[in-house]
Amino acid sequence: MSDIKTKIAGIGYYVPENVVTNFDLMEVMDTSDEWIETRTGIKERRYATRMKETTATMGVKAAKIAMERAGVGPEDIDFVIFATLSPDYYFPGCGVLVQRELGLGKIGALDVRNQCSGFIYGMSIADQFIRTGTYKNILLVGGEMHSAGIDFSTRGRGVTVIFGDGAGAVVLQPTTEENKGILTSNLHSDGRYAEKLAFMNPGSHGGVFTGKTDIFDEEEKYGKLMVNDKMVEEGDHYPNMEGPFVFKNAVRRFPETICESLEAAGYELQDLDMLIPHQANLRISQFVQKMLEIPDEKVYNNIQKYGNTTAASIPIALCEAWEKGKIKDGDLVCLAAFGSGFTWGSVLLRW
Repeated sequence: MSDIKTKIAGIGYYVPENVVTNFDLMEVMDTSDEWIETRTGIKERRYATRMKETTATMGVKAAKIAMERAGVGPEDIDFVIFATLSPDYYFPGCGVLVQRELGLGKIGALDVRNQCSGFIYGMSIADQFIRTGTYKNILLVGGEMHSAGIDFSTRGRGVTVIFGDGAGAVVLQPTTEENKGILTSNLHSDGRYAEKLAFMNPGSHGGVFTGKTDIFDEEEKYGKLMVNDKMVEEGDHYPNMEGPFVFKNAVRRFPETICESLEAAGYELQDLDMLIPHQANLRISQFVQKMLEIPDEKVYNNIQKYGNTTAASIPIALCEAWEKGKIKDGDLVCLAAFGSGFTWGSVLLRW
């Protein structure tokens, strides 16, 4: 079993047709193209078609491409992992919805809720299953439909301008080829800063962790804890982010996790052929690239046209880079992410 590694046998992505530019957002909030691009590097993003597309349906479209490229059918997939922070339902998760829509067998479906680093966590989990011989064809999907749950007003612009919709998927299989597959991965978290980047309401916390209990009705014996009128009035049912604090931590953790993977596999930074960072913010990626002295041709960013698609951003960028010929057989590729939780991690693989 020790000779078995996990390879990406097929990869695909899907982004909605609806292009939303910074100028489009200027029509609904007090912002500007310069303000957005200067802070995030984003020029445009994609939004799903409401009432027709969901996180799961986009995931299905990406999965079909990945499965076709891997040469596998619904009968071959023996496990599903779906990473997202924007599921179709509060429960059940998107994993079973993909299983249903693709007509897969009664296989296991696991939902990963690690937000920005969800795809990295999903790959590490899948790698363990495949290395131990538990499964042979794992479908891993990262998908997001942020546009359904963000604040399209000036109050929410600091978060809203960043995010976009889309999905990416890979089919993972065992391999004994010497120069192919996942070499190592590492996963980390620091829950001390959970509320610095969070979507807390609706939720059952009742303000326990935040000290903000005034939006809850303490006189109410039953119900009204998940969501109420006061939350809606004050905008407490939208995501919140302390941007500078997140940035400061991201530019610290990204280099740490990248170097950890390289060191564990016996490589150095100059050995790396391609870095695919989670597309959180172009300024973060550029800062990390400069810190590690990685040349432009060895880093792939596409946040400029898709925005931050969270759990979907790595597979979308990885697939696009491969389709453009920027990743070739035998290349040493590092995937890295940092986000809400805080959670972060990386995967190092031979393509």
